[in-house]
Amino acid sequence: MTSTPPEVLPVGRRVAYWRGRRRLSQQVFADRLGKSKSWVDKVERGVRALDRVSTLREVAAVLRIDAAVLLGRDVQPTEVTERAAGVELIRAALSRYEVPLGRSAGNRLVLPAGQVARQVTHAWISFQHARYPQVAELLPELLADVERAHASDPVAARIPLVEAYRIAASLLVKLGAPDLAWLAVDRAMIAGTGDRLLVAAAAVQLGQVLRASGQWRVARSAMLAAAYRIAPPVIEFGPPPELSLCGTLLVQAALAAAGDGDDAAAADLLDEAAAMAARIGDGHDHHHTGFGPTTVELARVAAAAEGGNSADAVARHEKATTRDGWRWLPVEHRAAHLLDAARAYLRTGDPIGAGRALMEADRIAPAEIRHRPAGRDVLAQIARDPAAPTMLVHLAVTLGVG
Repeated sequence: MTSTPPEVLPVGRRVAYWRGRRRLSQQVFADRLGKSKSWVDKVERGVRALDRVSTLREVAAVLRIDAAVLLGRDVQPTEVTERAAGVELIRAALSRYEVPLGRSAGNRLVLPAGQVARQVTHAWISFQHARYPQVAELLPELLADVERAHASDPVAARIPLVEAYRIAASLLVKLGAPDLAWLAVDRAMIAGTGDRLLVAAAAVQLGQVLRASGQWRVARSAMLAAAYRIAPPVIEFGPPPELSLCGTLLVQAALAAAGDGDDAAAADLLDEAAAMAARIGDGHDHHHTGFGPTTVELARVAAAAEGGNSADAVARHEKATTRDGWRWLPVEHRAAHLLDAARAYLRTGDPIGAGRALMEADRIAPAEIRHRPAGRDVLAQIARDPAAPTMLVHLAVTLGVG
């Protein structure tokens, strides 16, 4: 008769297994933990759950094993090293300067503009599905291909070049590298110069980068300049793609105003964006903005949370996520919003609500929690609360946060 491998046992049975391996009686083990023998017995029989990060780590320390082993997970979480490696690969790609320095591309062919445009579209889709590790892997070669294509055909490859830099900037903000994202968005702005729509599209990521860097007033000023440069004289006659860009830039300006403590200006700007969103409706993704009425409502949640009005943020979140437009937004957008909502729940003293929001984010977009520093920070905050869902406590231990 074969014994059950320890990695597939319940947590309590796994504690008992490793306690036996260390030749510790329940009483000695309990003494070392500062617990009662009854507590140990209940844990090992599964009557009592190990549902706090600190307790799991104390048990693992006494057993001289990694806490993740108790959860039957890989001992070394790979997400942090994968994120760092991805950022460094993109940094290397942005540092090559092959075209201006006249460096040889070796045997690599210069791809037609149409082909690199399709590659960029694929990268955008992957990003909007929150497949951040895959996008990080794609970007170095994609940036090289699109830069060479642009050198060969500046007109046809101009849009793919700007879009590739936009993707890089968005991903780098997600991965917690705003300084490097600034380099990518700067190149997008320069490549788009002379085309007001391309500049406006790149300015969306500029707003993200500036806000991620805490440059609230600079962000607000730049976003308003970019938005009003393409604003139609009469909203009713504005083309949807231009209205989407203008509205998205107004949203970015509003979030910057909220970050700077100007709640009144944030509300006014969001009202202005809402008027444009009403002309477009939900379910569209002009210039990869996902702009529409639901987007503006989610921005009101973020602005309320940024302004310290967490109760209002929670109420708006619960209403906004019942809209049909919520389901039509890209996965990345929904998951990012759920992080904002989780923070708001925490600030209202509701770790259960925060846990629900975070578990939904992890369900639809695991990389938002596992690869994004902001997601890991929220997870750590929730996991420290005694009322945190056990699943999130286990995830926190596995990811090495808490």
